[in-house]
Amino acid sequence: MKSTTTNSRRDFLKMTAITGGGLVLGFNWFSAEANAPVKFSSIGAGDVGFNSYLSISTEGTITILSPNPELGQNIITSFPMVVAEELEADWKKVKVLQANLDNKFDRQLTGGSGAVPHSWKLLRNAGATAKFMLIEAAAKIWSVPASECTAANSFVIHSRSGKKLSYGELAEAASKIPVPSTVKLKDRKDFKLIGKSVRNVENLKIVTGKPLFGLDFYREGMVYAMIQRPEQFGMKLKSFDGSIAKAMPGIIDVVSFKNNVAVVGKSTWQVLKARKLLKIEYEKEFDLESTEDHDKLFMNLMDNGQATVRRKDGDVDAAFKSAAKVIKGEYQCPFISHSPMEPMNFFAHVRPDGVELVGPTQTPARARAEVSQLLKIPEDKITLQLTRLGGGFGRRLKNDFATEAAELSSIIKAPVKLIWTKEDDMTGGTYRPACRYRFEAALDSSGNLTGYKLRGVGINSGNPTREHNFPSGAVDNLLIDSVEHKSAITTGAWRAPITNFLAFAEQAFLDEVALAAGKDPVQFRLDLLAKAKKSPVGDIRYDISRMEGVIKMAAEKSGWGKKKDVSQGFSVYFSHASYVAQVAEVIMRNGLPVVKKIYAVSDCGQVVSMNGASHQVMGGIVDGLGHAMYSKLSFRDGAADQNNYNNYRLIRMKEVPEIETHFVDNGIDPTGLGEPALPPTGGAVANAIFKATGKRMRNQPFIEEDVFKTVS
Repeated sequence: MKSTTTNSRRDFLKMTAITGGGLVLGFNWFSAEANAPVKFSSIGAGDVGFNSYLSISTEGTITILSPNPELGQNIITSFPMVVAEELEADWKKVKVLQANLDNKFDRQLTGGSGAVPHSWKLLRNAGATAKFMLIEAAAKIWSVPASECTAANSFVIHSRSGKKLSYGELAEAASKIPVPSTVKLKDRKDFKLIGKSVRNVENLKIVTGKPLFGLDFYREGMVYAMIQRPEQFGMKLKSFDGSIAKAMPGIIDVVSFKNNVAVVGKSTWQVLKARKLLKIEYEKEFDLESTEDHDKLFMNLMDNGQATVRRKDGDVDAAFKSAAKVIKGEYQCPFISHSPMEPMNFFAHVRPDGVELVGPTQTPARARAEVSQLLKIPEDKITLQLTRLGGGFGRRLKNDFATEAAELSSIIKAPVKLIWTKEDDMTGGTYRPACRYRFEAALDSSGNLTGYKLRGVGINSGNPTREHNFPSGAVDNLLIDSVEHKSAITTGAWRAPITNFLAFAEQAFLDEVALAAGKDPVQFRLDLLAKAKKSPVGDIRYDISRMEGVIKMAAEKSGWGKKKDVSQGFSVYFSHASYVAQVAEVIMRNGLPVVKKIYAVSDCGQVVSMNGASHQVMGGIVDGLGHAMYSKLSFRDGAADQNNYNNYRLIRMKEVPEIETHFVDNGIDPTGLGEPALPPTGGAVANAIFKATGKRMRNQPFIEEDVFKTVS
């Protein structure tokens, strides 16, 4: 088992130019779970009726047409790296172009940490196939056996004579070679590019302000719009007067649809000012809930709610009745905003002959389908051009902002750019669900875990548990159930859905159980895994060996239990097919706990871009730490109390600890990394805080807990 350490946090890259012509290789792109960035130009070698394309120009530039939207997960760099590796390409001559939404692509979306796992073999085959055709073309030109030819650094070389031809010189001839049905892929030991640190190919465009994002998009003749929505969840539009707003300079129209009142004008500033002059009356449609109501609701449903059993193993009642010791703990998290830096926005032009859509969405096919259903226009009459996403974290899985733009365009009969303000974004819903968990553990006289219970109560969360995750399968008697409350407050997937908080609660509770059992927290988890391996209970849907691997490496790299100047906390979690263990180190400063360093060991299978992977882990940790420590949305009579960064707390640069990343090299294909690094962070930090202060973190945000107010 090998590890790689990387602590680099920022990378910059010189972009290479793209030219056209030459070989175009089509290949099916099935199950590519992601999307890509802004407007793209043609490859220049003509269209090919496949889902995605590898092209080689006569000048030697290698281009990948990618269907996957880029929102910071580095997919626009990782994908071409995989192709270039098999192609034996000169990396400086590789670039990616963005594909628009097309029925040829399968699963053209971003989410679930699935892009590289789904496309890994397809990309490798694409590169290997092109290399085969280039070698065959060179062998034909030289009248030598192809077996005597090799490829390296964008050249084909004849080993006996030393002759060589560049890929650009061979592109036209290679295009006439029959495409092979199967090709041989490289052995992992021969990788030259995969697994190395390669800078993000869009860094230069980003830092020089190129128009990559949805907010950058501009179309001559378009108008701008903003929408006033009900400020309280549970209210609906009754009436409005837009006459004063409509009389403002630059304002073209004021219209309403559903619960929306839209102001349309010539500039965002004019529209923003006019919107403040709307006179709107709302009426109650559903209960107007407050945070105090939610707190009472959680307590009532925890004891009296109609629970759905998610998993039951053994005789739980008997285990707890005979237990030598029972440990209980309850944990609660608030609603939180996705809060991407780029607010929601979309361009729509509904014409008599079809619809044009442009903007940042994680699910473009769903956006098109929803617009089709809304406007009763066939999907083949709707085009959708993807832009780069300025953050998403699950918010852009939903397309309310896209359908609003389309419906508004259909009403005003004009191309429109719809823009949400940051306040609209933060108060407009689709939050991470608020949840509460109750854990109970039964120990025998030897400190063995004999019984385990978990009840999850969520507000619009669906199933707030992950009943097949560890420690399920390692406990003889186990019961996991859940209770759901339906609310007018809208919720949706938030980075590492459900597990982003559940992992904290579970790992903090297991730490408490280990202490009650008189065992080291790391060894306690390893013992449970050893039991699951030897005597599994029911269905086990996680890889025991992979989880053991990250636990042991994290303990080793962090010097677990050997340091005297810091308090350490441990956590491990499996989500989205990958495994991450973390050790947080806390020191006391001015009587308050401060996170000094976090070690992270990830098993995500083969790492494609090492610095890209490290940045993914670091980003997940910063996200997980910041939201566990500081973030909270509270409600009063259906309205969010927080509406912008001045009163919605996010982590600050000075609060980011040192982060050290390691990766397990176990020889398996990639299993994904965008989300798995976030869930373990809250638990590791909470357990370190307990070690430093003796106080347990039960609720998020931690900053509201007593330990951050007074430490005895």
